[in-house]
Formats: sequence, structure tokens, C-alpha cells
Amino acid sequence: METFSSDQAVDLAVVRRSGFVESRHRGSAVVLAPDGSVAFSVGAPEELVFPRSTLKPFQAIAAMKAGAALRGEQVAIAAASHTGTFDHLDAVSSILKAAELGPEALQCPPDWPQDDDTRAWLLRTERGQNRMCMNCSGKHAAFLLACVTNGWPTDSYLDPEHPLQRLVVETIEEFSGERAAHVGVDGCGAPLTAISLTGLARMYSTLGRAARNIQADARAATVATSMLDYPEYVQGPGRSNTVIMEELDVITKLGAEGVLGLGTRSGWSVAIKMLDGSSRGNSLVGLTLLSHVGAISPAEADRVLSRVLSPITGAGRPVGTIELAPQLQELLG
Repeated sequence: METFSSDQAVDLAVVRRSGFVESRHRGSAVVLAPDGSVAFSVGAPEELVFPRSTLKPFQAIAAMKAGAALRGEQVAIAAASHTGTFDHLDAVSSILKAAELGPEALQCPPDWPQDDDTRAWLLRTERGQNRMCMNCSGKHAAFLLACVTNGWPTDSYLDPEHPLQRLVVETIEEFSGERAAHVGVDGCGAPLTAISLTGLARMYSTLGRAARNIQADARAATVATSMLDYPEYVQGPGRSNTVIMEELDVITKLGAEGVLGLGTRSGWSVAIKMLDGSSRGNSLVGLTLLSHVGAISPAEADRVLSRVLSPITGAGRPVGTIELAPQLQELLG
């Protein structure tokens, strides 16, 4: 099996350095209206993708369905691709403590944190890489708590046939409206389900509407609300996902290899996959698409993008920008 091809993709963003278009990011994207209809699409959004970490909120929902008693920042860190701040590590530790397990029970790989302060501390104290600093450790801790709660084995919690992982697949199928077409292995070792971008957009439409909504599915509401209430735990202070949630109240979750999911509380959603695996143009494309359909204002999009788009630099000074590709601009009219 494979994802869509370059011939099916369209240019979504370009990198302009010193007036010269240096790189092009091709991909597919889809916007769903609150009624579930396709409001806009480019590329091949019906083709399969690995959603990567955009599935984390739904893996957290599955862990909670299995009885993992998470609250507040614990919920947010379970749905996170965190940067490994000290607060992040404390949240992961609190979940493991509830499960009466230590960090050695985590089966995500050891890693350095992305947070500079934590990394400097680890180097200064000669502690090295560890599993809790891996950006998926919150999800793994929630998995372990669910297993302990049910008396399920913890040494095989990443096995696709484990009862928890079967529940994860059922949850993804429920929210996407699609059958799992293929199950692989994510970068952290967890099972990874392939679905279409349109299915991913359905998931984020439901998740966005669930935020602060007492009529929504209780676990979806808990996850969505916690992501918006504790956005600094979902990625990290100053990071794109965190800033978008802080400023716009829009559920935002990146995934490796150029995937992004966005969901508004009114039910608009966007799903994006950059074919080259780069994520540097995703926020630009995603917020532009939400603005195009009226889910957010152009002024809101511009304000946030001024904070989250990194300039193209030369010798430390800005010499270029990441821009919407002319092909996408033409399609947007």
C-alpha cells in the first residue's frame, strides 16, 4: 500500500529565499464544513495516509475508555507531542505514579527533549537520553495506566492484538467513519492506523465540536477541552500548535511527515499532508484554509502566523519567507 503520488498532489507552499523560489511543498488538503460536507479540497484527500501523531487525542480517548483516570494536564500530555519541559515530565510522572509504575515501563525509545532548559540540565547532570523525554511519553504513560486499571499485561501494550490497541483502532474507526485499511508501526513503536485525510478531518471536526460541550461524548469533550485549557502541554511554550490553540481556541495537532489536523468549536476542520514530510508550511496552509471558509478571520490568521512562521534566514537575519504556493492561491480564487 502507499499514499498519494506527486502527480496527484498540488503545490501548497513555497520557500522564497532572496526573491528566489528555493523549495516547493506539495501535498493534499481538505476542509470539512460543520455538516460534514467537503467545503474545499486539493490533491487527493481520499487516498490513505499515516496520520502519525494527529491520532494522539483519539488514542487518549481510547485509553480513557479503557478506564485511565486522567485529568487536566494529564489529559493534554496524553494527547501531546511535547517538547520535554520540566512541567511536561512532571505530568508524565504523575500518570506513571497513578499506575504505580516507573519510567522503565515506558516502551517509547529514549530521546533528548526538544526543550533547551531540560536538555541542558540532562547534559549538566550527565543523565543522557531517557524515555520520559521522548515526545510521545505522555501517550505511552496513559496506555500503561489503562492496562493497569484493567489488569491487562503491560509488557505487551504495544502489540496490535493487545486489548488496548484493539480499542484504539475501534476508536479511530468510530471517529473517522472509515475501516482501518492498514496498521503499521509509528516512530514511538505504537501501532499506527492508515486512514484518508477526509477521515482525519472528520475526526477533528468531532473533536473541535466536543470542546467545552457538555452534550458531546464525555471523553472526547474531556480531551478537547483539556487541549485548549492546557495548550502548553500539547506541544510547548511558543510552539506553533500551542500558540494557535492559545490565540484562536482551535484544536491543533501536528503529526510527523507533514501531517496536521485542525478543528474549530463550530465544527470546521482541516487535514493536511505534505508529501515531502515537511511541516514548516502546514500552519500557513491550515490557517489560510480556515480563513478562506470563514471559520476564522483573515486578521486572526495573519496575527497568529506572524508568531508561528519561522523566517528564512541567512547569517542569522531574515532573507526570505514561507508563502502560499501560487497554485493554491489560484485554487482559492
